Amino acid sequence: MSYIKTPESISFKSIEDKDYTLSSSQYMDLIMPNENFVYVRDFLSRPLKRIDLGNEVGSINYIGKSTHYFIRTKALQSHSFLPEISNETTLPIIPNSFVNQNLKKGDLLISKDSNIGEIVILDKDYPDYMTSGAIYRLPVESQKYYLLSFIKHSIFREQLDFMVPKGATIRHAKTMFLDCKIPIPNRNKEATINFIEVLTQAIINKELLIKKKHSEILRTFEEELANNQKDTSFVFKMPTLNEIEEVGRLDTSRYSRKYKEFEFQINNYKFGSFKLSDYGYNVKRGQNLQISNIGQSYYSNNHIKGFYKLAVSSNFSEYSTVEKFTYLGNPKNLSTINQGDIIFSARGAQFGRVIVFPENVENTITNIDSLVISNKSTNIERSIFIAMFLNMLRWNKHIYDIAITGSGANSLTQYQSNDINFPNFPDDKVKKISNLYYNSTINYDSKKWALDNFLQNDTKYNEQAGIYELDKTMKQLKSKLNSAIDNIVNDKPVRIEFS
Repeated sequence: MSYIKTPESISFKSIEDKDYTLSSSQYMDLIMPNENFVYVRDFLSRPLKRIDLGNEVGSINYIGKSTHYFIRTKALQSHSFLPEISNETTLPIIPNSFVNQNLKKGDLLISKDSNIGEIVILDKDYPDYMTSGAIYRLPVESQKYYLLSFIKHSIFREQLDFMVPKGATIRHAKTMFLDCKIPIPNRNKEATINFIEVLTQAIINKELLIKKKHSEILRTFEEELANNQKDTSFVFKMPTLNEIEEVGRLDTSRYSRKYKEFEFQINNYKFGSFKLSDYGYNVKRGQNLQISNIGQSYYSNNHIKGFYKLAVSSNFSEYSTVEKFTYLGNPKNLSTINQGDIIFSARGAQFGRVIVFPENVENTITNIDSLVISNKSTNIERSIFIAMFLNMLRWNKHIYDIAITGSGANSLTQYQSNDINFPNFPDDKVKKISNLYYNSTINYDSKKWALDNFLQNDTKYNEQAGIYELDKTMKQLKSKLNSAIDNIVNDKPVRIEFS
């Protein structure tokens, strides 16, 4: 729901009042029916100080490997309540340049520049990390999750956009975010605020468990491979002419020591290895969505009856979930995804990200930037295992060594997909990895849960759930949270229930 009202016309007087700026955003109005509000600054336990702001260390202090790290604003993303800690969002720095900020679990970090207004809550202590000079740590002790949920909501972002016009090349919010309004419920105030905080805590718990179960999957792969090697030892050899002819390319890292050492670990695994074709998997490109191929299409961020659901790699997470779907209207019969299909991002910035659809999907497509890996006759556990191993190859960067780089970016063709080797894990290990991602035996029955026992019951469910179920129920709770916040903003009663 947007709270911005766009005028159909403006007067010359209003242009004068705006110092003759013609930026369209300056003439819009923000409508917030609930006039019972406080400001972000009112949630702070004390005024912001310079010590709450991060520090810049300068690129001269960036190094390849270190014990200390620098958190960039990229770590604060709209889809996540927790920081995204990766090689892209945190940089190793020279320890002498490190400024100890004593970052603790529960701290709120908000960006004042670049992706302004993005906020996260720390999931643990980060003693060896420091934040950039574009990030404030908010001193908040009371109603922390209520404030966090509203800053994540569009009502906060739209207010901030009024204060900091989007037209600026580099956007700087300074501390203007402190002047954004946070509505307070006028009906059943205490229970409604508690409801918002409980939903927010539940979402954070699920995000945290997604990361933990994903780490357990990676650890299972690593330990099983390392502990079950044949007696043969790895010996690196420079590439021969026959090897180069077999690979057929020079724009690849497949001749490097790093690549060959990990390939040796797969092929030297005592239970052997396999390729996709060995298990009957077919690989094809996703749907070509160009006008020259399918004609004119209509895109939407919201569900429209009859539209295709579009899963594109830019919305794939590092944990093999889809952060969001968009929708595409087209009269033609497009190539759709089936239950059990694996979607692999084959080029672009998200190269190597992968998702799998363990449940029935209807009218869902992907685009030509992705490979669709399918086998209608195999069991879902095998497909999940393959998807999770492909995910691991992105995390350990092995997939980049297989990729073609001649175009200036990593890419993988459907024909090269059969160059990927997979370890042939025993059935019990395949099942363990599969269950960490998808557990079809449990049901999320929250209809009878109440405000005072929801977190306890939700935690019991989370312990059994896989990444897929955690993500699915988290999206349901986010939808419920956003609806509740919309009601508060519009001065409507909030129905406190969890069905």
